[in-house]
Amino acid sequence: MYAFSVNGKPVQFEGEDKKLLRFLRENLNLTGTKDGCSEGACGTCTVLVDGVKMKACAILLSRLAGKSVTTVEGLSKREQEVYSYCFAEAGAVQCGYCTPGMIISAKSLLDKNPDPSLEDVKKAIKGNICRCTGYKKIEEAILMAAVYFRENLSVPDQQEEPRLDMRFQRVDAKFKALGKGMYTVDIRIDGLLHAKAVRSAHPRARVLSIDASEAEKHPDFVRVLTSADVPHNIIGHIKQDWPVFIPVGEITRYTGDAICLVVGRDPETLEKLTSLVQVSYEVLPPVLTMQEALKDDAPHLHAGGNVLSAEHIKRGNVDEAIRKSKHVITRTYTTPYTEHAFMEPECAVALPEGENGVLVHTSGQSIYDEQHEISLMLQLPPEKVHCHSMLVGGGFGGKEDMSVQHHAALAAWILKQPVKVKLSRQESLTVHPKRHPMEMKLTTACDEQGRITAMRAIIDANTGAYASLGGPV
Repeated sequence: MYAFSVNGKPVQFEGEDKKLLRFLRENLNLTGTKDGCSEGACGTCTVLVDGVKMKACAILLSRLAGKSVTTVEGLSKREQEVYSYCFAEAGAVQCGYCTPGMIISAKSLLDKNPDPSLEDVKKAIKGNICRCTGYKKIEEAILMAAVYFRENLSVPDQQEEPRLDMRFQRVDAKFKALGKGMYTVDIRIDGLLHAKAVRSAHPRARVLSIDASEAEKHPDFVRVLTSADVPHNIIGHIKQDWPVFIPVGEITRYTGDAICLVVGRDPETLEKLTSLVQVSYEVLPPVLTMQEALKDDAPHLHAGGNVLSAEHIKRGNVDEAIRKSKHVITRTYTTPYTEHAFMEPECAVALPEGENGVLVHTSGQSIYDEQHEISLMLQLPPEKVHCHSMLVGGGFGGKEDMSVQHHAALAAWILKQPVKVKLSRQESLTVHPKRHPMEMKLTTACDEQGRITAMRAIIDANTGAYASLGGPV
């Protein structure tokens, strides 16, 4: 038995040892403590243990005997008023996913040092990552809160209606700051099942077989879904080229490709269930760079070849202008893949709705694109697919594609039960498309006064294994 206190209330737990984050969220339903990485890196799950800030994803219950845990829900009324006001007033809340952890780190500082310097504040939130605001406004919010506590100031009651000519707090800032905002991962539904995709072990390989017999013996196992269960297996926002699952006999295109979806009863055993599914492959030479993909003898990842699109834009006689210019310089520039690094990993919760319909709660950026692709996948009229946007814990363009939404919808539609699909941070890094790496060869010409007279630009962009939004980008 594990015995400790949470927000001043005694807790006893007789189950298996687990991370505090899982216990707070799944057993106590204290969802203000967020899960950004489960690896002790991001700080969204910051809590206080006997007044010392710690990351709940890194602490086992067995380490908490007799200790006191404080989460954002355990703030006093005064603390809730001051922190939520100051973070809202400073403009320190955008997506809000990191904010409860920031506030706990702020509390850990101000409880000990009521008059901190800017450097003290920076040090206090060093273990908390924010992707939206930058840190200046967060630092200002904490310094403002310190003044309110130190001078016992009353929190203003903002009664005026917002107008275009006045400064006004975000309407959702305060409840996000206190961990009360509902993100998809926070949804709780009776009978909720959990699902996870088995991903390709190789960037390019032919799938020879899928054997789920060992997984089927596990007590938490519900179902394995493969391409044979999908009414229409190819989807895509602009170009339909992305398989829901790679069928047996077909070839994978990157290590994020889904081979099948395993549905289980307990999120704690999903990793085990997927590990019990055996997939055999014929490993093939991968195509890893643009240069390799453009070679004449390169394997074709798609039937039409490896070039998604080509654009040629021309104005005037560039060759003549360059020839007549006083100065000409040619340089090659490159940009790398860029991870969008949103704080909330992708998550979707789907459930059956009405007669043969489906409702999808999503953390994606485009509910109408999701509705279109899910209705295509399930071969349903669009009015049978409802996509509901929950709060989105950051996206920055990285949540425009289908990642988990279609898998949750498919499982809920087939099983007639609610299903949650959530990516781990590592899965998120592996699966979703990145900002495109580019190679740019630029020739720039100018006259004697340095006025640009001509430019020739040859730009190659790598959109990855699938089209995604590569054409418009």
